[in-house]
Amino acid sequence: MEFTTTKTNKDLEQILELQKQNLAAGLTGEQITSQGFVTVSHSFQDLLKMNDIEAHVIAKDNDRVIAYILAMTARSRFDIPILIPMFELFEQVNYQNKKVADWRYMVVGQVCVAAGYRGKGILDECYTAYRNNFKDRYDFAITEIATRNQRSINAHKRIGFETIHEYVAPDGEEWSIVVWKW
Repeated sequence: MEFTTTKTNKDLEQILELQKQNLAAGLTGEQITSQGFVTVSHSFQDLLKMNDIEAHVIAKDNDRVIAYILAMTARSRFDIPILIPMFELFEQVNYQNKKVADWRYMVVGQVCVAAGYRGKGILDECYTAYRNNFKDRYDFAITEIATRNQRSINAHKRIGFETIHEYVAPDGEEWSIVVWKW
């Protein structure tokens, strides 16, 4: 098992394959409840543009991407329209008496671990690599998680993320904004 950052187009393509397998739209209710899901479907260009700013963290098994944590900075705020409202919230939500937008933060654009690799500590190792890679340039990692994705909520709590804000989106989905101060 190797924990590294994306370096090739093949790495990005494999992230997209893993993402497609885990999009909520293609999963059953039982799979969503027991295994979690990802919400946003990125294009290759989205991932490449983000990766040109900061490389994504991946876990590989025999040169196959089996887990990823996307790296997104405030510079990407207008690149993925579905995420613009999240960045707008960062201008309103406080963290430690300061607006989130006033910090140097790294957005966890999305996390995913392949089905056969879950429950083996791979997400924890990916987050260790993520922190080690970004802690000298950013104050913390931040993301939002759909509250119905309890597997992800629990995993992020275990890692050390804390909820700083909750809200309901116009479509009725409930979200938690979580921060990992490293």
